[in-house]
Amino acid sequence: MDATQHVHEVLRQSFGVDAQTVPSDTVLQQVLLDSLALEEFRLLIEERLGIDLEAVPLTSRDTVGHLVDMVSAKASA
Repeated sequence: MDATQHVHEVLRQSFGVDAQTVPSDTVLQQVLLDSLALEEFRLLIEERLGIDLEAVPLTSRDTVGHLVDMVSAKASA
C-alpha cells in the first residue's frame, strides 16, 4: 500500500471522508477537516507510516490533493 492509499484509508476510516470520490482540489475545510482534525490526522499518519510530519505545513485551507502530495513526498523521502 502506498502513501496515497494510506491517506485515503485514514481519511475514510477516521473522518468519514472518501478521498477517492472527492476532487483533489477540494479544500479540507469543505470535508470537515478543521485544525484539530488535521492534528489527529497527522498523528495517525505518523504512526501508520513511521514518518514525522511535524515540519509539514498543513492547514484546513489546503486541498485534499495537497495533503496527499505532502504525505507522499515525506513518506518517500
